[in-house]
Amino acid sequence: MSADLAIVGATVRTLDPSRPHATAVACRDGRVVAVGDDAEIRACCDARTELLDGAGRHVVPGLVDAHVHPFFVEQTRGVDLTACTSLMELRDALCEGARDPSGWVLGWGLSYEAFEGRPLDGALLDEVVGDAPALVTFMDQHTALASRRALEIAGVTGAERFEQAAEVATRDGLPTGELREFAAIALVRDVVPELGDGERRRLAAQALERLSAQGLTGAHLMDGSPETFALLRELEATAPLPVRLVVPLWQTPETTRDEMLAQLPLVGERGVRWRGGTAKFYLDGVVESGTAWLGAPDACGDGGQPFWPEPQAYAAAVRLFAEAGFQCATHAVGDRAVRAVLDAYRGLPRPGAPHRVEHIEVLDPADLPRFAAEGVAASMQPLHMQWRREDGGDQWAARLGRERTERGFPARSIAETGAIVALGSDWPVASSDPRVGMAWSRLRRQPGAIGAAPFEPHERLTPEQALAGYTTAAAAIAGEADVAGRIAVGRRADLTVLGADPVDCPADELPDVPVLATIVAGAAAYRGG
Repeated sequence: MSADLAIVGATVRTLDPSRPHATAVACRDGRVVAVGDDAEIRACCDARTELLDGAGRHVVPGLVDAHVHPFFVEQTRGVDLTACTSLMELRDALCEGARDPSGWVLGWGLSYEAFEGRPLDGALLDEVVGDAPALVTFMDQHTALASRRALEIAGVTGAERFEQAAEVATRDGLPTGELREFAAIALVRDVVPELGDGERRRLAAQALERLSAQGLTGAHLMDGSPETFALLRELEATAPLPVRLVVPLWQTPETTRDEMLAQLPLVGERGVRWRGGTAKFYLDGVVESGTAWLGAPDACGDGGQPFWPEPQAYAAAVRLFAEAGFQCATHAVGDRAVRAVLDAYRGLPRPGAPHRVEHIEVLDPADLPRFAAEGVAASMQPLHMQWRREDGGDQWAARLGRERTERGFPARSIAETGAIVALGSDWPVASSDPRVGMAWSRLRRQPGAIGAAPFEPHERLTPEQALAGYTTAAAAIAGEADVAGRIAVGRRADLTVLGADPVDCPADELPDVPVLATIVAGAAAYRGG
C-alpha cells in the first residue's frame, strides 16, 4: 500500500536514537510508515501519494505546547495591552481601543511594570474611560483592575469572603478596583455580557488555527470542563481539529465533593483529536501579586498562604482523582507550593502518565531530586521571564529577593536530574509561539537583545533540551512517549516543517524561522509560504 504523504529531499531530525537523521519520511493512515533516504521513501510512493519537495526544509517531530489556554476567549476580549510599558501607553491604548459591543472597555495582558511603582488603583481607569464600566486583566490572569462603574454594576462595595485565597483590595473599607485571583475577578467578569455561543465557537476555532500556524501539532489545554468537551465535539463535527488537545478538568476549592464525584466517570472522554483523563488544580497564585505560596514571606510580607486554604483538602481531592485513573496537574509557582504538591503526589497511583507540577518558578534545593526520584514531571515556561529587568527592579525579583531569584525557573537543574521537563507558554500570559519559547529557554533573555545579560545563565537549556521540551518531553508528560515525540515507524505522523533546524539555528534567530508546514495525522493542517 502506498503512502498518503511523503517528504523527500529534506533535513529530518527524528529524535529517534536508532536513526537520528534522515532525508525523507512517509506517512499513511495517520502514522509514519517509513523514515530514511529519498530512494527508500520514493519506493513507498505511487501516483496517489502527495509528494512534498523538502529542499531547504527541516522536519522535526510535531511541536506541542504543554501548557496553554487557547479557549480563554472571554479573558482576552478587548484591547491587547501586552505592549504597554507605562501608564501613558496604557491610557493611549485604552483611549484608542474601541469599546466592546457590550459597552464595556476591556483589556488584557497588562504588565505590572506599566504602573511604574504606583499602587494598582481603578481610579487610573476612571481617568480614561469616564463613566464606562471597564475591566483590565494583567498578563498572568491572576489580577485585574476594575473601574468604579464596573464595581457598581457588580455590586462590589468592600471586602468579600472567598473559599479560595482571593481578595478584593480595599482602602478605608472601600474597594480600590484591584481584584486578586479568580474568584475576586469573577465578581466583575460575571456581569460583563457574555459572548454568544456562535462567536465563542468561532474564536475557539480561530485560536486553534493560530497555534497550528505557529508550528504546533498539539497542546495541553489547561482549563477544561465538561462544557469544553461539548465545545470540542461541536468543532470536530465541522472539521478535524488542527491540533491535538489534552484537556484537563479544572478543580478549585469551591468545587464540592459531589461535583468532583460527578466528574470521575469522564476520565475516558475523548474525541478524534482530543482527550480528557487529567485533572487540574491550583495550590497558589503568582509572585507578582503576592499570592505565590512561599517558604518564607516575600519583601512585602506576602506569600504565606496557599490558594487552596486547606492543603489537606487539596491532597484529598488529588487522591480522589488519581484513584479514579486521572493524571493530576497542579499549578505551583512558589517553593512552598511545589513541596506541598510533591508531598500530595507521593504514593499516588499513576494512570499511565506521570503526575505533573505546572510552572515551578521557585524551588527549594532540597526538593530538586524529588521530581526524578518520585516520578513527577515538570511543566515549565521560561519565557515568563520576559517581564524581568536586569536591575532586579521588576515585581517578581523585588518581591523574592536575590537569593530566591538566583534559584528562579530552574529548568536545567530539574532536567539534569533525569526528570521530564516539558515546555509551554501559558498563553495568553506569554506568546504561544514555540520558536519564541525555545529561544527563551536557551537564552534566558529577550531574543535579539544581543549583549543583554541572561537571567541565571546556569539554567539555560541546551538546544537539544529546548527541542525535547516541545517534543519528547511533551509526549512523555502526557503518557504518550510510545506513540509521539519522535519520527519513527509506527508513531503518529505529526510533523513540524521549518525553514531551519531548531537545534542548529542560533537562538536569537529562532523566532524568525518560517513555519513551512504543520502536519497532523499525515495531513497538512497548515501550509506556510
